[in-house]
Amino acid sequence: MKPSFAVVGGGRVGTALGANLVRAGYPCVGVACTTRASAQKAAALIGEGVASVTPWEITPTADIVFITTPDSAIAHVCEQIDAHKGFAPEAVVLHCSGALPSTILRITSGEKAVTGSLHPLQSIAENDPDRNPFAGIVMAVEGAPRAVDTATTIGADLGATCFTIHTEAKMLYHAGAVVASNYLVTLCDAVFSLLEAAGINRDQAFDILGPLLSGTLENIKTVGIPQALTGPVARGDAPIIKAHLQEIKTRKPDLLPVYRVMGLHTINVAMAKGTITEAQAKTLRKVFDANGGSGE
Repeated sequence: MKPSFAVVGGGRVGTALGANLVRAGYPCVGVACTTRASAQKAAALIGEGVASVTPWEITPTADIVFITTPDSAIAHVCEQIDAHKGFAPEAVVLHCSGALPSTILRITSGEKAVTGSLHPLQSIAENDPDRNPFAGIVMAVEGAPRAVDTATTIGADLGATCFTIHTEAKMLYHAGAVVASNYLVTLCDAVFSLLEAAGINRDQAFDILGPLLSGTLENIKTVGIPQALTGPVARGDAPIIKAHLQEIKTRKPDLLPVYRVMGLHTINVAMAKGTITEAQAKTLRKVFDANGGSGE
């Protein structure tokens, strides 16, 4: 029989974990939320377990406790459960924050209780108990060895692939994930704005650039970085870069800093690829630096 679990925090991640773990054969002893209505809704989505507003009422019998509250509440909730001796002697306590390490979970009541974190590297945008948002994704795990083993098994049972990260590197890992996901949206917004300034309907921007974006990601997957890099910086084409900067400065000056920062870093990638010389890199840096104003 698979270990039992409790969920403290019935948001999207907590309910998705609960519903899919039940489907994978893990018994749910309960779910706790700040309001009775939220707890009952989460329990209904999970499909089993007691609904409660008091975490330490449901956690003592759970082999695994997931604390899936907002990041700012994780440590405090853990302390409260611990103060009420709410962890089983050998419980595995996991949170799902991408930024915070497992060391924020401090437990004194469980004799051999261990802590860790299990972070789904995926955006979970809706509560749909019939869908498994973890299938085929990657999850980051860290913490005590037994917690890491348990989290890795859970990930596999959910259809995910787990990798282990160093506890002290958790925040840097999360920064990378934010750049990959959130800032990609911001970058696309900048790109769509440039097309719009060029007279292209913004509603058409993704249809126009989607194949280019997909092709670039496929190239990164196939040949890696820096080999996937193409374009004027990779060629050392300073006149084209200068023309870009002048046009952006005139028509979309708010995006000039974005273009400059990305371009300056791209020079390093081009150098690593070996397609430009140090002299060409120096010329490109001068072009970017000479156009560093805001256009005001």
